[in-house]
Amino acid sequence: HEGVLIDAIQGAGARGIAGYARAAAWDGVSRKNPPLGIRPGRPRRLRLRPMSPVISIRGLDKTYASGFQALKSVDLEIRKGEIFALLGPNGAGKTTLISIVCGIVNASAGTVTADGHDIVRDYRAARAKIGLVPQELSTDAFESVWATVRFSRGLFGKPRDDAYLEKVLRDLSLWDKKDRKIMALSGGMKRRVLIAKALSHQPSILFLDEPTAGVDVELRHDMWRRVRGLRERGHTIILTTHYIEEAEEMADRVGVISKGELIVVEDKRTLMRKLGKKQLTLTLQAPLDAVPGTLSDLPLELAEDGHALVYTFDAQSEETGIAGLLERLGEHGIDFKDLHSSESSLEDIFVSLVRGQK
Repeated sequence: HEGVLIDAIQGAGARGIAGYARAAAWDGVSRKNPPLGIRPGRPRRLRLRPMSPVISIRGLDKTYASGFQALKSVDLEIRKGEIFALLGPNGAGKTTLISIVCGIVNASAGTVTADGHDIVRDYRAARAKIGLVPQELSTDAFESVWATVRFSRGLFGKPRDDAYLEKVLRDLSLWDKKDRKIMALSGGMKRRVLIAKALSHQPSILFLDEPTAGVDVELRHDMWRRVRGLRERGHTIILTTHYIEEAEEMADRVGVISKGELIVVEDKRTLMRKLGKKQLTLTLQAPLDAVPGTLSDLPLELAEDGHALVYTFDAQSEETGIAGLLERLGEHGIDFKDLHSSESSLEDIFVSLVRGQK
């Protein structure tokens, strides 16, 4: 009866605690003797406005002077507080898209807003909301960590705030390295400095371009943990990656871009449920030369030089057909000694989507 109690508190006003006590004692079902300020009836429903996207892209095109069209009418909305993974092969348009949103490249057509600010008409406010973590640190090699992070903050006209920068460096385990020159840092530490520089002006949106390219497995998992920590502290994360495992591990939603077009944008789990397949592999007692013609109506394939049969099915359907498959195999005298099931990974789905565009 939360709605009832809220009405009672709001209606009680100067009547104070007594009105609240009567509201709490009233069962909200009986229409007899309701407390003052409460009108019996159906509980009021709260109407929640849909959350506006933190990044909104509409009809975005980019054609270079050479005539090459890098982006073709891209529409995309990024939700506040999510981790969004943008996947695509080399030359698909990932970097062009990010560069336009970050104000590095001009679009040929379309509009982009960042946290409500148009990136063209209100470019200063829009860019102040965005932090970009590039793949490599190409400058500041002879500067200290502390100096380069403070400099990055100053580029956005932000007042000095050493307490905030100290917190950023501590969160990234860089505080004890603050006086060390960047050229003396390990590869993993340099990646953290890039993130610190991107966070120095307190943006709400963070772009990570191939954040773990070229690092070892241990550093990759450490970076994943830190990116999730940034999301928990309220940042919206957009990452581009060639590591499908990375997107599968971290992303809430996935977008696949190919030849300048967004071919799918979907919640990661929903995408894997819709486009993913399950396979049942049966290791045979005796090899087959071919799938019997009487079983050609089934989605069966020979594998392992005839030593295995692979049956593909939709795990979400009410009837997988596995029971009927085993029965028909028995009728044909096809015996098996082992079986196991597997399902499509995000990488399998990505490859099939990109191949479908060719």
